[in-house]
Parts: sequence; structure tokens; C-alpha cells
Amino acid sequence: MPRPALALRITPRIEAFLEMLVAERGAARNTIDSYRRDLADVESFLARRDRGIEAASTADLRDYLAALNAGGATASTAARRLSAMRQFFRFLYSEGVRGDDPTTTIESPRRGRPLPKLLSEDEVSQLLARARAKRGPEGLRLTALLETLYATGMRVSELVSLPLSAVARDPRYILVRGKGGKERLVPLSEPARESLNGYKSVRGQFCRNGVESPYLFPSRGGSGYLTRHRFAQLLKQLSIEAGIAPAKVSPHVLRHAFATHLLNRGADLRSVQQMLGHADIATTQIYTHVLDERLKSLVETHHPLARARRR
Repeated sequence: MPRPALALRITPRIEAFLEMLVAERGAARNTIDSYRRDLADVESFLARRDRGIEAASTADLRDYLAALNAGGATASTAARRLSAMRQFFRFLYSEGVRGDDPTTTIESPRRGRPLPKLLSEDEVSQLLARARAKRGPEGLRLTALLETLYATGMRVSELVSLPLSAVARDPRYILVRGKGGKERLVPLSEPARESLNGYKSVRGQFCRNGVESPYLFPSRGGSGYLTRHRFAQLLKQLSIEAGIAPAKVSPHVLRHAFATHLLNRGADLRSVQQMLGHADIATTQIYTHVLDERLKSLVETHHPLARARRR
């Protein structure tokens, strides 16, 4: 639980930074509150050293992260705090308040474990094959949902609430509105485009009372579009039919699969960050274990000394 004093230790510079996040990046209220708490905690730590946050050195910030670790904070908490500090000090640098960024040489805390759940490419293929085998409008909708999710790595909330206009322009891309209202264009694979075209022919059957809906995946429920909960249910049932443990499958796991399979096949981390809609690449760095394994394999396969040792 945050210390009561945190709310009192917000400097005008932090407030200016938070205002910038709202004005220029459309950051959501929860995002702003999270940044405020994180930076207030950093400021409180530095205040005990008679140091203002704007004058913090790299050593100060490393000491803060060390104190978090000593206090039992998880690696994910430390990584989030470091991400907030990076964003804040980049803001100070861009505004000319500081001539340097003290976070540039600080490494992100290691999470200590790979992703908790991951589907292989074969397992995703099994799910897709089973969805395509389903007949009728329900099968076409489920196939379109699954193909689109795996082709784009969208958050499930972004997927189910997609407006019809998201696929009304260039069919090779889909326009996704992410956190804070920030938009991004994500390429659509050929199978995803085909599945969406097939689904559109029956889409009207899911509209409430036959009235046209602004959503790509409408429903007769109160929200006007398919809920996250209902899609997760459909996915669990599909996994059982495909012979995959349902505890292993969720929309979020498919988002992880999208990112991991792209990296395995040579995509760079920055491109994956953009497609996932992560504001900070530090968030995407949970996938660095994939890059580490790929680089290790490349060295072992192609380095002349590695080849010599195998002879």
C-alpha cells in the first residue's frame, strides 16, 4: 500500500510530465495514477538523502532499485518503476531541464523466468484448423477472431471492440485503437484477411434486432459487441475440441504466441513493440529470452570457431 506521504511529494516537474502524457500521448487515468505513484516513491526515497528527483544521479537511481530489491519488491515492480523513471528523465532532457539522462546505463531488472504460458506454432495451427472446421456463422466468427488475434497480437479488449471502420480502408492493415486512445496500424496476414471476408457475409446475424452495428464483432448483449469473457469461453471450448489443455489457452496467451513466434522467425524487438502497442520497449523486453536463444543458436551454427569445435 502506498505511503500516505507520497501524494505530498509530487514536484511541479512531475506534474508537468504527467500533463504531457495526457496531452501528447492520450494516457489513460490509470496510467497517469501509476506513473504518479511510481515517481512519488522515487522522490520520497531521494528526499531522505536530501536530493531532489530532478538532480538524481545514475548512482542514486541504482541505489533506489537496490533498495526496492532489498525490500522484497518483485522484478516486475522494479522494471515498472525503472520504466517510469526513464520516461520522466527523457522528458526532462527534451525540455532542456537536464543535459543528460541518468537512466541510460541502467539495465532493466531480470524477470527471472520466461513467459508462464506459451503455445507452440503447431498448437496454434491445431486451434485454427479446429475453428475452420466449425460450420455456420459461429464457426466463421470464431475463425475470424482467432486469425485476427494471432495475426496482430492485439489485446483482447482491442479485438472484441474493434469498430467496423478498422478494416474499411486498406485491407492489408487493421487500425487498432490501444491504451489512451493511441492508434497503430498492424499488418493483416492473408489468412486473416480471408477469414474476415468470410465472416463479413454472416456478420449481420450477430447484430441486435437486425440493426446495423458500428462494431466489427457485434453482439446482442448490452455492450453491443462480443465480450472478452465470452470470447475466452469460446476459446476454452475450442482448445478442448483441439485436444489442448484449456488451462493453457487464453486470448492473452495467443498475444504472447504472436510476439514469440515472430521473434523466433527473425523479427526485431522494436517492430514487435510497435505491433503490440507497448509505449516503452522495456515492456516488450519480457521476450528477450527468445532473442537470447536465437542469438545463441546463430553463433553456434555460423561462427567459424563453433563449427571448428564440432568437427
